[in-house]
Amino acid sequence: MSDAVERAREEFSRQEWGTAYSLLEDYEALGGDDLELLAVAAYLIGRDVESDRAWERAHLVFVRAGEHDRAAVCAAWLAISLLLRGEVAHASGWFARAERLIDEHGAEGAARGLVVLPEFLVALGTGDAETASRLADTVFEEAQRCDDDGLLALALLSRGEAALALHETTRGVKLLDEAMVIVTSRDVHPIPAGIVYCGVIDSCMQISDLARAAEWTDALDRWCAAQPDLVPYRGQCLVHRAQILQARGDWPAAAAAAERACRHLSEPAHPALGLALYEQGELHRLRGRFPEAELAYRAAGEQGREPTPGMALLRLGQGRVDAAISAGRRMVEESRGQPEHPKMLAAYAEILIAADDLDTARAVVDELAVLVATAETPLPRAMAAYVSGSVLLAAGAPAAALVELRRAHLAWRELEVSYEAARARVQIGLAYRALGDEDAADLELESARATFDRLDAATDLGRVVRLLSSAGPRGASELTDRECEVVRLVAAGMTNRDIASMLHISPHTVGRHLQNVFTKLGVTSRAAATAYAYEHDIL
Repeated sequence: MSDAVERAREEFSRQEWGTAYSLLEDYEALGGDDLELLAVAAYLIGRDVESDRAWERAHLVFVRAGEHDRAAVCAAWLAISLLLRGEVAHASGWFARAERLIDEHGAEGAARGLVVLPEFLVALGTGDAETASRLADTVFEEAQRCDDDGLLALALLSRGEAALALHETTRGVKLLDEAMVIVTSRDVHPIPAGIVYCGVIDSCMQISDLARAAEWTDALDRWCAAQPDLVPYRGQCLVHRAQILQARGDWPAAAAAAERACRHLSEPAHPALGLALYEQGELHRLRGRFPEAELAYRAAGEQGREPTPGMALLRLGQGRVDAAISAGRRMVEESRGQPEHPKMLAAYAEILIAADDLDTARAVVDELAVLVATAETPLPRAMAAYVSGSVLLAAGAPAAALVELRRAHLAWRELEVSYEAARARVQIGLAYRALGDEDAADLELESARATFDRLDAATDLGRVVRLLSSAGPRGASELTDRECEVVRLVAAGMTNRDIASMLHISPHTVGRHLQNVFTKLGVTSRAAATAYAYEHDIL
């Protein structure tokens, strides 16, 4: 046995987790140190149940030996492993056991900081940022006192998350980066290292710092690649990888990552499963696969993830404008004060533009502009510029719209967010067209078409193809009698409410008819639809 255990220790030091685990798993008489190695190796290769058993055995060995410091650490790491999998009650019991060893036996070491983490997470999750910040400071003090790099990295992550919750974005990001520097430049225990990697990426995604999230994801890829036996990405980090791949324009890889996340998080159901299903819905919607998107969004809702703004935008894509408006209004109200509120406002503005409710859209854009005015990352500002430019374009102000749309396009291009950059180019092309520059318009639309074709963004591709071929009267022939009637009344200067009253339909139904008209004619405003109608004798 001694030769095999010694070899297992050597394999562990070389980060050959699978070999170390296989050499240790069959031995019943392992000491506490080797049981810890077994627990860590099992965890890193995805053998969670075996890891739990090894932590428990190590804990008992250390208790019997009177090594209460080591016993408390084992109990705390077992509790953290359970907590990360969503087994809250079981985790609570092991945290309580670690706390009892600290209270009754004065156990020292990393356990004194680790047992504070669940209370910190509760405070953070319930919005008590002040308490979360205080508890993160406590973890930091314990890490300094026991000189444990793994605990120090976790403490810096916690302090960074608390700072972000207090809206101290600059300070929070610095703390997150410092945590990553410790993980990447020191020989940190692999379990806290993995937790810090995923925690930092999660925080970056929450504040829409896509560039930083992508940079640290690349670092995580390199860290995982150096450990061939490692089961890479756990929990929410699996989903963030899919989101980053989607943003970078690698949709096949993003879909594969989202599918892998759903499989990994399903048995048993992980707290991040809803997020994974929502990401699947987003990819289906963007590729025009609406039935599959609806199923994924509904499944996400069943797992506790509110399926917005995706579901509202899906309704818009299906032509169900009234439903999209209702969903958009609700998601905006329910997200107030939350990090996702700007994203909800931007989606709602797009829905309102499609419904030709420009007055409400302007109010939403104004609210969004205030929220992102102090944003320290470019993504929210690009989002606001895009919807602002889109409202101006729909209102018949293409020159002013170009200023905002170019700003959005530049930001998204620098962030390498190809889909959003292409959407901006479509709007820029339409602004050029409204200004009479057809050559410039065609260049923008052709560029967008190439991107949508590469991405398999079927809905956007179909729209831009129609726009490129909309110079002739083809679109007019596709209008229904009711749509032609609506166009005539728009040309007469009537509002949606006036038209609704005359035709005995709702204003929202008028908006839906207008959206269908805009799509068929390849235009984006009432003025453009009126001009088209006169030019092609629809009147």
